[in-house]
Amino acid sequence: QVQLVESGGGLVQAGGSLRLSCSFSGRIFAINTMGWYRQAPGKQRELVAGIRNGYSTNYADSVKGRFAISADNAKNTLYLQMNSLKPEDTAVYYCNYRDTSSGDTYWGQGTQVTVSS
Repeated sequence: QVQLVESGGGLVQAGGSLRLSCSFSGRIFAINTMGWYRQAPGKQRELVAGIRNGYSTNYADSVKGRFAISADNAKNTLYLQMNSLKPEDTAVYYCNYRDTSSGDTYWGQGTQVTVSS
């Protein structure tokens, strides 16, 4: 079992920045995929950024150049630095962990990010 707890969401003006954190506990394996997803009202959940095995990253086109995902393995924490925020970034952001070997997937409870214009 893996538990994930997000923090760092809030209300920010357009152009501002936020950093989301996701703390992991439980059985964490080195071979894994972690990521941040978001879901806006009336829309499907979408991948924002992912990191594989701690170093290989990928981003949604809509956030490239503005967001950065990173992992601190010593602290069992995943981060999402979000800069130049836009109103369309408003959503609930979820942390995700997937054990690549077993396929087991875990989600955090989500944290609200609201960007005002």
